Amino acid sequence: MNKEIRKDLPTAEQFLAEMKRLRYKRNFRKTIIGTLSSLIVVAAIAVLISLLFLPVLRVTGSSMTPTMQNDELVICSKRSDYESGDIIAFYFNNKILLKRVIGTAGDVIDIKEDGTVYVNGEELNEPYVQDKALGECDIDFPYQVPDSRVFVMGDHRSTSVDSRTAMMGCIADEYIIGRLIFRLWPWERIGTI
Repeated sequence: MNKEIRKDLPTAEQFLAEMKRLRYKRNFRKTIIGTLSSLIVVAAIAVLISLLFLPVLRVTGSSMTPTMQNDELVICSKRSDYESGDIIAFYFNNKILLKRVIGTAGDVIDIKEDGTVYVNGEELNEPYVQDKALGECDIDFPYQVPDSRVFVMGDHRSTSVDSRTAMMGCIADEYIIGRLIFRLWPWERIGTI
């Protein structure tokens, strides 16, 4: 009977092979769990950075053509000091809009019938505008930008609804998300803004 029991027992080589297989299986599980944990942490950090510091936005509409095209992806830098010429993202009527800063608090804005913009009496150099136009405008000029606000306009002046209308007016600082700094998509236009 002892011989029959010994036949059922594994040999030393079989025992070592089984131990090696179990050890490999345990290490493989640890590696997978470790990798997944690392990926989850990296993804969480990326989401936090994008939400808190560098939001990624998708351009919709044509109010910023030719500078920005529909469906482009851009990165926005959260900061609070904006200058004339910066493109900013801001909330308006539960939407995120992109427009160019023309004037900041205290600046006097004047727009002539041909669409030429003057800031504090000096003509604004706007190489990014292809079609100067007064566009939709129902405010009186000259116009002084109130404190803690910025005067914005789209680059496609004939179609853009912006600070030239009383409906939108100047944008309060608390509604501004930040300044656009980098274009991610499409690949052929990737780069700083």
